[in-house]
Amino acid sequence: MKTRTYFLPALTLLSAAVLAQPVFAAECTPPEGIRLVNSGVLEMATNPTLPPLQYVDGEGQLKGMRIELGEDIAKRLCLKPHYTRIEFSAMVPGLKGGRWDMINTGIFFTPERAKLMSMIPYESQAISVSARPADAASITKIEDLAGKSVGVEIGGFEEATLREISKKLVAEHLKPVDIHTFDNFTVAFQALRAGQMSAVVTIDALAADYQHRGMFRQVISGLNPTPVAIAFADPKLADAAATVLNQMKADGSLTALFKKYGVSMTPGTFKVQGPSS
Repeated sequence: MKTRTYFLPALTLLSAAVLAQPVFAAECTPPEGIRLVNSGVLEMATNPTLPPLQYVDGEGQLKGMRIELGEDIAKRLCLKPHYTRIEFSAMVPGLKGGRWDMINTGIFFTPERAKLMSMIPYESQAISVSARPADAASITKIEDLAGKSVGVEIGGFEEATLREISKKLVAEHLKPVDIHTFDNFTVAFQALRAGQMSAVVTIDALAADYQHRGMFRQVISGLNPTPVAIAFADPKLADAAATVLNQMKADGSLTALFKKYGVSMTPGTFKVQGPSS
């Protein structure tokens, strides 16, 4: 199967943005024993191309559910939130290389990834297929993707899911999916709008947002529901963040945030899963 990447204008995501700093009480101090890239700061990496969960508004400010969640976690840890906007493919190497403390971009949880870093599954997301309105009637089931050109962000769970779909179609004696990978979903959807793709595979929330704005149709949804996580280099920092998430769940603030954006929460208590778990 040949994979090609189309080169279209893309957002520049390598700049850093400092979010509004919370005001701490005098007695508020960060947890002892945590390791940070910069003292007193929670350095987070995000890829703001997934509205309404993480995106850049018209004034260039980071917005969305996951952005707010990161701010809340930092505030409760008595740290200042700081985001670096970066492509997904660079996030894990950057975490391992000490460029940031936390990946906050909706990274899908897998046991393989948990061997590399400390992860806290907290959100449930499934996969969708989006198409242009004019083409929506021609894609109503997975089998309709056979032989079609489909775009996806490179290196993520979405790409892995799409490749599994393609293998399944071949096993059913249908044509494989013509998969095209992109640095981010913004570029993938640009290619779809330009007619260079028949469809794009992404998460349900993003596909629903594009449909709500009348740009594309969410023709298939709910595929392969999987936990989404935040990830950390330092296990002690991950433990502290898990404690914060459970506190937010207990006081209702986390439920309110998820309800605001129509996102599903993973059941039970939030726990760290990582190399030492």
